[in-house]
Amino acid sequence: MRAARLISYRQPLDLTTVLDPEPVADGVVVRVTACGVCRSDWHAWSGSDPDVELPITPGHEYCGEVVAVGPRVRRWKVGDRVIAPFILACGHCPDCAQGHQTICADQVVPGFTCDGAFAEYISVAHADANLSVLPDTLAPEIAAALGCRVTTAWQALVGRAQIQGGEWLAVFGGGGVGISTLLLGKALGARVVVVDIADDKLAYAETLGADAVVNAATCDAPQAVKDLTGGGAHVAIEALGIEATTVAAMRSLRKLGRMVQIGMPAGDHSTMALPMDVLYSGQLTVYGTRGMPSWRYPSLLSLIAGGGVDLSPLVTRKISLSQVSAELAAFDQPTPPGVAVVTDFVS
Repeated sequence: MRAARLISYRQPLDLTTVLDPEPVADGVVVRVTACGVCRSDWHAWSGSDPDVELPITPGHEYCGEVVAVGPRVRRWKVGDRVIAPFILACGHCPDCAQGHQTICADQVVPGFTCDGAFAEYISVAHADANLSVLPDTLAPEIAAALGCRVTTAWQALVGRAQIQGGEWLAVFGGGGVGISTLLLGKALGARVVVVDIADDKLAYAETLGADAVVNAATCDAPQAVKDLTGGGAHVAIEALGIEATTVAAMRSLRKLGRMVQIGMPAGDHSTMALPMDVLYSGQLTVYGTRGMPSWRYPSLLSLIAGGGVDLSPLVTRKISLSQVSAELAAFDQPTPPGVAVVTDFVS
């Protein structure tokens, strides 16, 4: 099969031919129909993720069709259209039994701890515990984003912050996960402020229904959010993983506010100096989040199928496998609005 392999950090991926994968006993092989290019892939490409061992095939936001099934799989058969969260939990440990699959100690993470989906086929472990049916009405390029950006945003809003209709939501970072948070927040009845430093991303957020936007390069962003919201956001989402936006997100909250750290702190941002006086005096709650447990897929898919949210504006570029390297390198700088999804695995 054709695959894009990471051989050396910060170098173009090696487009090559490798052996087709085989299913593990509790897994399946999926023919990939779409795979998103995510900032998390950039962390792997740049050498910032300690779990990655080279060489590896990156790519973790994928959907496709089952083409082979392991002997212990009971729920899936050849021909099924499926999507998967990027964290493949074992499904048997105490954490999984309590619904906390994202902290499963035996998890497998395609593109980070095993070969991922920048390839024609991917081997998916623990299939019965993780895969979900891909509805016929959901286009592959849209479904691919459900593996990471959209699902991470859904878990942050519903599973962690438990946002309520009418609350103010401040989103720091207008990239893929930030735009996903905007779209889902609006669908849940929140009023949304998007904060970024790129005017094109802020203008795009306005076209998608943001109630207000703030350019952090031209003002005191936390104060601007407080002015717009009448005292501060009820919920703030940090969607970049850097100290400046994490601090700003905390400072933008009203008292008793909740902040969710979606962005992955890596490299120089692994350790941050945070305003603990603000947390203390404001009696804030700060959550971390990573991925989404597979059992939350039905509620999200119901919202999409019922027309409660249109995710199509999220995908602005459909690309080929040969264009992935350029998309990864682009994350070194502010990227254009929307996300890129691989739909051509031949060229």
